[in-house]
Amino acid sequence: DLQARGAARLSADEALATYERRMYTQSVRLSAYSDTTVMKAELPDTSQQGEYELRRQYAAPATLHFTPLSFKGDGFVKSNVLVRLLQSEVDHVTKRQGPLTAISQENYKFSLKAVEDLNGHNCYVFQVKPRHKRMGLFKGRIYVDSYTGSLRRAEGTVVKSPSWWIKKIEFVQDFDDVGGFILPVQLHSVNKIRLLGRTLVDIAHRDYRATAAV
Repeated sequence: DLQARGAARLSADEALATYERRMYTQSVRLSAYSDTTVMKAELPDTSQQGEYELRRQYAAPATLHFTPLSFKGDGFVKSNVLVRLLQSEVDHVTKRQGPLTAISQENYKFSLKAVEDLNGHNCYVFQVKPRHKRMGLFKGRIYVDSYTGSLRRAEGTVVKSPSWWIKKIEFVQDFDDVGGFILPVQLHSVNKIRLLGRTLVDIAHRDYRATAAV
């Protein structure tokens, strides 16, 4: 850990610039990754829930594949919540929408709001406001590691619903360094969905294997 080793702390501007540089490099160097994804969804209004475990495999630039491992719970939750989420993630990758939703100066305005400790990491907290009302962008905050420029957390409210079916999405997503790449490890979201009401979703990624382009 750089902080523990007494490494130099970056300024807020340097941390943000380092983060953006790392994400650009990642878009070029990350050739593939795989992980075990565990998705849980709950519909509090109807007491229905489901848990889906899958193997996720990505290959640059536009291939994402899920292999089901196990499911337990209500089939309604699986087909109406979890499978729809999986399909939207696959569509995002296959349609190469990453640059349109990236946390970057092109898509967002950043303003420094605080310095906070997050899970043992000293972070700059930036308020982010999207420059466009585009699907996949959000209004909220990001936490950037003040020593490494790693994104540690993004949280907020999605500014444009991905479909008529979903009215509102609020989320907290945590990230970690995996083989030199910044990848998501945990997501908690509260969604307001037409006909279903409030839907709670938790997604965890573990056993990552990332491959860099030679």
